[in-house]
Amino acid sequence: MAERKMILQGFEWYLPADGSHWKTLAGKAEEIKNLGFSAIWFPPANKASAGINDVGYGTYDRYDLGEFDQKGTVPTKYGTKDDYLAAVRAFKDQDVEVFADIVFNQMLGADETEMVSATAYDANNRNEEISGEEEIEAWTKFTFPGRNGKYNDYVWTWKNFSGVDYDERTKSHAIFNFDDRGWDQDVDKENGNYDYLMGCDLDMQYPETIEQLDAWGKWHLEITDIDGYRLDALKHIQFDFFVDWLLNRRAEKGVDMFVVGEYWSNDLGALTNYLNSSGNLISLFDVPLHNNLFNASKSNGQFDMRNIFSNTLAETHPDYSVTFVDNHDTQKGQSLESWVEGWFKIHAYSLILLRKTGIPVVFWGDLYGIPSQGINPAGQDLIDLLKLREKIHFGNQIDYFDDANCIGWVLTGDLNEPDSGVAVIMTNGPENEKEMTISAIHRGKTFVDVLRNNEAKVVLDNNGKGLFPVGGGQVSIYVQEAVAQQIFNSQK
Repeated sequence: MAERKMILQGFEWYLPADGSHWKTLAGKAEEIKNLGFSAIWFPPANKASAGINDVGYGTYDRYDLGEFDQKGTVPTKYGTKDDYLAAVRAFKDQDVEVFADIVFNQMLGADETEMVSATAYDANNRNEEISGEEEIEAWTKFTFPGRNGKYNDYVWTWKNFSGVDYDERTKSHAIFNFDDRGWDQDVDKENGNYDYLMGCDLDMQYPETIEQLDAWGKWHLEITDIDGYRLDALKHIQFDFFVDWLLNRRAEKGVDMFVVGEYWSNDLGALTNYLNSSGNLISLFDVPLHNNLFNASKSNGQFDMRNIFSNTLAETHPDYSVTFVDNHDTQKGQSLESWVEGWFKIHAYSLILLRKTGIPVVFWGDLYGIPSQGINPAGQDLIDLLKLREKIHFGNQIDYFDDANCIGWVLTGDLNEPDSGVAVIMTNGPENEKEMTISAIHRGKTFVDVLRNNEAKVVLDNNGKGLFPVGGGQVSIYVQEAVAQQIFNSQK
């Protein structure tokens, strides 16, 4: 059976800021491999503006991977450069691909200010000027004194950026665009134009900016031999920017690298437009599916489960859909907070792990918990799902999305895999049952709930049909007794 890709997001927002996480990851490489993961997404590895307390998205120095004394620390939140490279090697030794988190939209924590001509724009309509051209004092000069030119001696100045949100001279906040630069136009249209997000906004029309990002990409790939990328904040970056950058990395590595992008929008049309604009080189996180899962978990049984995949990439662009339940941005307290409720977690993971469409990402906080917020791991049920995904032969998929509260589907399995075949049934309402046909190749076989939510033993008739029950607000996953026993035994 061909490898079935499954990704672990290897961090959550509230990890301890003690420089230990790269070592933690390296120590778990074999365990993560044994759970069935084929790839892991690492957090941003470069030095960021808040030093050891920065999750990594406040990009300061891309060439400082925890090697230089900058922003009050040598290690990043996750550890030193040596720790980082050792963690990459640990996973590659286990044949688990490593994806780097790339943050190109913004830089923060400049070393010096510069006087620059700028115009302020309305925060809610970035096409509308609200001031004339004026001189502001902007934190835009990055000299990286702690690194002192090692690896790269380029100094970033205001010319590399299109705008900032702070004038040091007047201590005032506004969205300032530099020197009649204008904003990149091929970006998301929220707020009129969503080129600007935070910090110093990189100008993707300025040749030296493009050259420097490409030079860094070549350097980073050479020292890490990374296997793919997660791209941050795509809706704010010129849509075709990454085409050349990614083609260069692929040429250097000599393989087609897996790339997934974060375009945070519930607008399927906007996501489709991005896929077309970026040359179909980049898969996208299926944000509309996440929002459906979140809404279903919060609706007290009022969400129509027949529509759980409606208007999602999994439905319209399954080959480019990267599915997920939660991530570091959707955690409680974060800017995109939309935390899927605990009672629905296994429903949600069943919907992304036990279906043929999309590439699923499992969140660190669901697998290992979020101790700082008192959130426990999703538990043994999630582990069982991971093992089942790795073990089972999918075959064909047949949906029984015929009830507003109770849906199901079957995976027919394969004649050459006698223990294959799966029936999934879930409800966000009262207990229910559903008649579903797995396949006549499994006629007479007994199927049991691997999650042990239901004690039923379902014997398939001569057509491979059975009546599968589910408890109220629960999910049951029926597999052949031998498969269930293998999974139960692996828990001992």
